[in-house]
Order: sequence, then C-alpha cells, then structure tokens
Amino acid sequence: MTQGPEIANQTPVTEFFFSEFPNLEEGGLLFFIPLLLIYVFIITGNLVIFIVIQLDKALHTPMYFFISVLSFLEIWYTTTTIPKMLTNLVSVQKTISIAGCLLQMYFFHSLGISEGCLLTAMAIDRYVAICKPLHYPTIVTPRLCSQLTAGSCLCGFLLVLPEIVWISTLPFCGPNQIHQIFCDFTPVLNLACTDTTLIVIVDAIHAVEILASFLVIALSYIRIILVILRIPSVEGRHKAFSTCAAHIAVFLLFFGSVALMYLRFSATYSMFWDTAIAITFVVLAPFLNPIIYSLRNKDMKEAIKRLLCPQKWGDRAEG
Repeated sequence: MTQGPEIANQTPVTEFFFSEFPNLEEGGLLFFIPLLLIYVFIITGNLVIFIVIQLDKALHTPMYFFISVLSFLEIWYTTTTIPKMLTNLVSVQKTISIAGCLLQMYFFHSLGISEGCLLTAMAIDRYVAICKPLHYPTIVTPRLCSQLTAGSCLCGFLLVLPEIVWISTLPFCGPNQIHQIFCDFTPVLNLACTDTTLIVIVDAIHAVEILASFLVIALSYIRIILVILRIPSVEGRHKAFSTCAAHIAVFLLFFGSVALMYLRFSATYSMFWDTAIAITFVVLAPFLNPIIYSLRNKDMKEAIKRLLCPQKWGDRAEG
C-alpha cells in the first residue's frame, strides 16, 4: 500500500516542478533547438497532410479520410506536451500548476486513446478493402467513417475523465518534483499524500484496453497478409501490400512505444531509460508519422505536388 507523508506535517502543494530538464548553463539550449525544429516539422507535416486530403478529390476515400483525422489528432497530441517541454528547457521556473498538470494529462491521454481507437478503425477499413473488396463500397460508407471517427474521439475523451476527476480530489503536500518530462499518472500519483493503490486497478483496465486494440489490429493485419500472399501475381501482391504497409508501420510504432511506456508491469527502468522511452513516445513517433504517410506514399506525394504546382499538373493532365 502506498502511503504518502502525513498531511498535517506538510504544506499543501499548488504546483509541480519538473526535475528532469537541464538548465540553460547545463546545455538546455542544445536540446531546445532540435526539439523546436522537430515540433515545427510535426505540425507542418501533419497540417500539410490534412489540408492536401481535404482539397484533393482524388484522396476523398475512407483510407485517406482516416489518415487526415489521425494527422489532425497528432497536431493536438504533440501540442499538449512539447510546447511545455520547450518552455522548461529555457526557463528557470520549470513548474506547472496542479490544474495545468491535470489538463495536460487529460488531453494527452484522451488524444492518445483516440488515436489508438482510430488506428483500430483504419485496420478494419484495410481488412474490408483487401479481404472483402466487392462489398467494400457498401460496408465502409462515408457515414460509417464519420461514426467510427466520432466513436474513437468519444471513447478517448470519456475513458480518461473518471481517473482525472479522481486525481483532482487527492491531496498533494510535498515533495513536488515530477520525475518525468511531462505530467503522467504514475509520477503525479507518487506525489499524493494518501493511499493510491486504486490506481493499480485503473492501470489494469487501461492495459486491457491497450491489449484489446492491439489484438484487433494485429489480427486484422495478419488476416490481410495471409490474403495478400494468396494473390497469384507479383504485381497484385505488391499493390495490395503497399496500401497497408504504412498503416502497419504506424501501428507498430504507436503500440510499440505505448507498450514500453505503460505495459511494464513490475519492470523498472533507470531515470535515463525512463526519459528516453518518454521521448520516443512523445516526440519520435509523432515525428515519423508524417514521413511514413507522405514521403512513403505515392498518392500523397502526387497530391502535394498538385497542390504546390497546380499549373504544371494541369498542363500535364491536358497533354
């Protein structure tokens, strides 16, 4: 049972301090510039993907609709953490209010769960497209896509709410140092001055949710790969596989980082590896997603070229 210090002997905490960020004289600026460039790339890359899909009628398909929603969510997902991390790298006061910390946790996890649910919907979309191609237009309709997207967001923003409300009722009375680069459940709950063993049950529920999504997606792609391998022509196999290769890459990247971050069970890491895993989860995975969905996608690359050079592509179409 986790028992915090006695409230009577402690001063109530009104803000938390991030202890894992270096000061400017310790090289904080060296981390600030690369992180700023990565953040700008993430925002720009996902914004370009979102705008291109909205404007290019050739990309008005269920698959690209889901990709556009994922890019939109990714913009806000990274914005919940990276701007504060940038501030902490150049600021003397590396603090955050309790209310600010709760909001960061809520939106970070809500958007993360929404992305996980959306990846599940995308896996189902690819499964129907490849395994049941004749029924695809009647099954995966625009209405179903909108319903799956709304359900994903609703699921994400409602599942975390009870936990955040519960944490907001806990007393915090010192110490106030968060041993992580952003507000997260375990580092924050370690600072509570009361019994927090209930979080074990909540964590178990989240683990089941993560594993359930993982299994649905994994089984869908396994089934897809088995169907692709039975396609007689090499060209047909290559074309079918290319339509879901990017989805598989993003799926492995997303759930791999989630597993390292939250499915540790009794495993513990040093502070260095804790920080490295957090950076992979918060920074590296969102950084690679625009690359996977744009630079590795022929249709997306051509759509971007059409948007940037409409006259050239118009002349080519006429010719």
